[in-house]
Amino acid sequence: MTETVCIVGLGYVGLPLAIEFDRVGKSVIGYDVDQSKVDALDAGTDPTGDVTDEGVSESDVLFTTDPAHISDADFVIVTVPTPVDSMENPDLQFVESAGETIGEYISPGTTVVLESTVYPGATESVLVPALESTSPFTVGEDIFVGYSPERASPGDTGRGVRDVVKVVGANTDDVREDLATLYESVVDAGIHRAPDIETAEASKVIENVQRDMNIALVNELAIACDHMDLSTSDVLEAAGTKWNFHDGYSPGFVGGHCIPVDPFYLTYRSKREGFSPKLVLQAREINEYVPVHAARKTVKTINDSGRVLNETRLLVLGLAYKPGVGDIRSSEVDTMVQKLQEFDIDCVGYDPHADPAESREVFGIDVVETVDFEAYDGVVVATGHEEFVDYDLGEMADALGTDPVMIDVADVFDGENATNYGFQYAQL
Repeated sequence: MTETVCIVGLGYVGLPLAIEFDRVGKSVIGYDVDQSKVDALDAGTDPTGDVTDEGVSESDVLFTTDPAHISDADFVIVTVPTPVDSMENPDLQFVESAGETIGEYISPGTTVVLESTVYPGATESVLVPALESTSPFTVGEDIFVGYSPERASPGDTGRGVRDVVKVVGANTDDVREDLATLYESVVDAGIHRAPDIETAEASKVIENVQRDMNIALVNELAIACDHMDLSTSDVLEAAGTKWNFHDGYSPGFVGGHCIPVDPFYLTYRSKREGFSPKLVLQAREINEYVPVHAARKTVKTINDSGRVLNETRLLVLGLAYKPGVGDIRSSEVDTMVQKLQEFDIDCVGYDPHADPAESREVFGIDVVETVDFEAYDGVVVATGHEEFVDYDLGEMADALGTDPVMIDVADVFDGENATNYGFQYAQL
């Protein structure tokens, strides 16, 4: 008999997963509380831009806002947001709400799998009580739970559902093997069986903590090099000639929904157990400062060009949190723009992937749909979209006019070439 999989939450994680399970012949229910999102999916439109309109329209996924369909599922996979609150503490209201809804409609024998990032222990301390609060069933006897962290990277080729090793965690061998079998149907890279749920939960936050700390190191080095009037890229290139130097990291903004958030999930649980991971928190502090540093670098570059700050109009190239995606939520570009506006610098945004209307609302600036460099005095390359790489520096400089400025946060252009074309050029 064909297994039925219900995906709760149809965002950047849930939708690709639903499509992949559909492609291998599972009966798939895609449940979300957002009626507009479900309407778009029913119309064959991909609101994430990750699986394409064609992928959505050709699928047989049942997209719905009716939670009663949860009762048909053999597996319920929860992929809801897990942000932090204003005090940088984990906000698991969406996990709790999803658990209560699932518990109300779940059938006996069903396994609920949480994929959202949580602190170690949250599946059993938050999701399980939520399930049991509305269900007549007992977890571990009538219904079952597991944890399998999402690891896909939107916008990165070769980092989709099928391409990344899937970690599955459960507290019994039978549930773990059931989950491994389920995910093996859609993951080509392999399955890693974690010994228990907490190990799987911890692995997710720690993998992003490591990346956050590595980026923080080069960001701090970039700020130090700037104070010493050294080129960060030249320094890293020279250091990288040693066999044991770890390259692959460059200065820049750290945005999105995982890397800036996951360290706080780890430190939250660790602090509750009596230990505060100071290095982890310091790395987060450094990365949060980088947009401020970029704004100050921009102000200095404008001053060095001889321009007056409040008479300068800049085009901010790229508003999304990473190259190749249109997601502007949790983008550190916003922080930089706010700081520039404090100096009365006029900023206009452009992003070939992001929705202009949404961008205007989030950033509070004018956002154009096409680029005309003649309307500006300089550019800030904030996100390294591939489309920007093909821009001709000479044509750009001519259009910008006398003494153009370029602050290349994303390190897209060659600094020497930019300077030769007349730019007052700076990078992190």
